[in-house]
Amino acid sequence: MKLYSYFRSSASYRVRIALNLKGLDYEYAAVHLRRGGGEHRSADYRALNPQALVPTLVDGERVLTQSLAIIEYLEETHPQPPLLPAAPADRAHVRALAQLVACEIHPLNNLRVLGYLTGELGVSEEAKNRWYRHWVALGLQALEAQLARGPRTGRFCFGDAPGLADCCLVPQLANARRFECDLSGYPTLTRIERACLELPAFQRAAPGAQPDAEA
Repeated sequence: MKLYSYFRSSASYRVRIALNLKGLDYEYAAVHLRRGGGEHRSADYRALNPQALVPTLVDGERVLTQSLAIIEYLEETHPQPPLLPAAPADRAHVRALAQLVACEIHPLNNLRVLGYLTGELGVSEEAKNRWYRHWVALGLQALEAQLARGPRTGRFCFGDAPGLADCCLVPQLANARRFECDLSGYPTLTRIERACLELPAFQRAAPGAQPDAEA
């Protein structure tokens, strides 16, 4: 398998965690999102992924895009250890937690949206950061409330083994720290994050551990 990734991309980070949790070896192909106007915009990369986004996972002749779809593919093709619980209602619960991050928080604060705010709309850096923190706070408040009172929450987002929701939570919190978001109001989220970061699978997936990492 070959993963086209950018070290700071939260979506790529999710997939790296999942690959590591599954114990799957992969080749890392760096796609720099800033250098030369963005390597993801090149004709070669667009031929691979017409959305010009990372990550892209190539598995044999299969080309897979969109982080959650990639992780679900890994779950179906390499079911052990599982990233989703067995019961349908529990699976829906974990998917909802993951999508709260991947579909509600992340799309409003990813690089291309922030770049459009400052580049096309002329928004100031301060206003851009306020935008980012507003949407992150709304999402994390909801996630904290669900996990803090949820009977299915354990050491991790669901029970006592890491899964799909944790793959999404940890990159989002790392991203929030880059923008100096106040995370003191999310004790459940940060407790789960600490448990995740004790595991080698999460440590190896961290942005600073990637071959394209920058200071």
